[in-house]
Amino acid sequence: MSLIRRNTGLFPSILNDVFTPDWFGGVDSYNQRVPAVNIREGEKEFTLELAVPGQKKEDFNVEVDNDVMTISMETKDETSEKDGEYTRREFNYEAFERSLMLPESVKEEKIKAKYNDGILKFKVMKKEEAKKRPPKVIEVG
Repeated sequence: MSLIRRNTGLFPSILNDVFTPDWFGGVDSYNQRVPAVNIREGEKEFTLELAVPGQKKEDFNVEVDNDVMTISMETKDETSEKDGEYTRREFNYEAFERSLMLPESVKEEKIKAKYNDGILKFKVMKKEEAKKRPPKVIEVG
């Protein structure tokens, strides 16, 4: 068991709230790691990548509701060893949840996800009217 010293005064509490890693997008409110998201915009789609090594594709849950895509993962592992009089049990629990607001210019029904080599990758297709087109040149007469 670890003992954690907490400051109960107002000033240290404000400093702890301001300088928590959450302000930089790395830790959620439960002090668990949240993978960073790389987003690249192409002509026809957005590509999103999250680095989440050591998982299986079955560990992930992805939902889209009201233009918000929520990516979550939860794994539990328990091992137990018995050697004579000694017993050792270890628990491992990992989880995260990340929500991303989708722009109106995407087709929610055309989102594809793939997990390969520790990278969870999404292809989010754009609507036809949102695709980049070359500017139309208008001749001045």
